[in-house]
Amino acid sequence: MSNIREVARRSGVSVATVSRALKDPQMVSPQTREKVLKAVEETGYRPNLLARNFSSGKSFAVMVLVPNIANPFFSKVIRGIEKAAQDQGYSVLLGDTKGEPAHEQFYAGMALTNQADGLIQLDSRYPFAEKDAAVAASIPMVNACERIVDDDRYPVVELDNCGAAQAMARHLVELGHSRIGVITGPLKSPIVRDRLAGFDEELHRHGLALNSQLVVNGEFTMSSGAVGAEKLLSATSAPSAIFCMNDEMAIGAIHQAKKMRLRVPEDVSVTGFDNIEFSQFTDPPLTTIDQPAEELGRYAMETLRQMIDGKPMKSSRTILPFELVVRGSTGRCQD
Repeated sequence: MSNIREVARRSGVSVATVSRALKDPQMVSPQTREKVLKAVEETGYRPNLLARNFSSGKSFAVMVLVPNIANPFFSKVIRGIEKAAQDQGYSVLLGDTKGEPAHEQFYAGMALTNQADGLIQLDSRYPFAEKDAAVAASIPMVNACERIVDDDRYPVVELDNCGAAQAMARHLVELGHSRIGVITGPLKSPIVRDRLAGFDEELHRHGLALNSQLVVNGEFTMSSGAVGAEKLLSATSAPSAIFCMNDEMAIGAIHQAKKMRLRVPEDVSVTGFDNIEFSQFTDPPLTTIDQPAEELGRYAMETLRQMIDGKPMKSSRTILPFELVVRGSTGRCQD
């Protein structure tokens, strides 16, 4: 059976360096870590992680609470978390909560029993049960994508949602659209409220108003986008453009518009939010807001590691930039 000395010999570094590369990879250069990992793979060496965890009092794992693991946007965020975690010697546990508080509390409880050193919450709820609140206060946790409602105890990594919605409203107004429908996500979500406020603010800047009759609630799913589009496009004064607050709803809206024999974008422009991979392959390709999803995940993991290590935080809120991606699903208003 191979041992750490064989790994050191093959990689051309000391035993201590191999140990650092595996336990604290941020302490060695990327080139050194790559050599060590290659030697580990070649020799089949397996470090005694159980002994490491026992001696350090850590699990070297983090729990990620995912409201919908099937959502392509969250898949990209998780990819960023995974990459950063691997670089730092951590494994990632995924809890598909399906947006259910009971599921969140179950998975969050793993941190209370030392099965995870910290949490990344991708939803807007505080994930610990009230009975666990006192103990949970000591658990490192980062909120990514969303913000926990009315709770500023935890660092947040998010997009400039207000600014992104303003950019989308400006794009539609510049195309001549004044009657614009909106399909929101769940209104309990802080990011949904930010996007709605930003969109409304930009319309007012152009002398327009957001018609409450043209705002319908969705659930960030394709089916809710189709239902919302049917409601909007069946109205007496139907909108010439629809802003959907994620790409999945926009894909559903385009499907529904075509089902109603409407052309996109000639009869109705449709926009999304997230820039998931599918968005460039819709017919027509989707105009959307690009979120740096992998960067969100990476920043969340790096922030959580700082908390786990007890390092001071530079900021409790990290806001990442967006990009408006204009494709074929939006065009000039034909009215």
